Amino acid sequence: MAIAAETLKATSEKFTAAGSQAFKDAVDKSLTALNEVNAQSKHNLEAVVASVTAATKGAETLGAQAIAFTKSAAEANVAAARSLTSARSIQEAVELQTAWAKSAMETYMAEMNRASETVAASVKETLTPLNARVTAAVEKFQAAR
Repeated sequence: MAIAAETLKATSEKFTAAGSQAFKDAVDKSLTALNEVNAQSKHNLEAVVASVTAATKGAETLGAQAIAFTKSAAEANVAAARSLTSARSIQEAVELQTAWAKSAMETYMAEMNRASETVAASVKETLTPLNARVTAAVEKFQAAR
């Protein structure tokens, strides 16, 4: 009977030790995974901040370009109006008006191309940090497979 009790005691100690070790291993794994998730979240937040900063910079640049264009267009319109008032004939007024319209349209198209380039560059800069985080997540998932 004593041998059976000792065997039972030894077996229960083995199970208890094995259970404790398994629990400790599970907690360690969980803490490691939680630390990795926290690190990923930190990197994701940093990427969002970088993205928003780039978007803000792009919006500021685009706004400054729009203000500068509006100012120069207004000055050009005033100059065109002055030149039209000094026209000596209807023919001269039509020629001045045509030249102004052509110049205004060319300037407008150039400004729209410049704005498009600014927007494209801003979008690229804005998405770069987010793209890097998506790439890192995909690589992490592929490595886990």
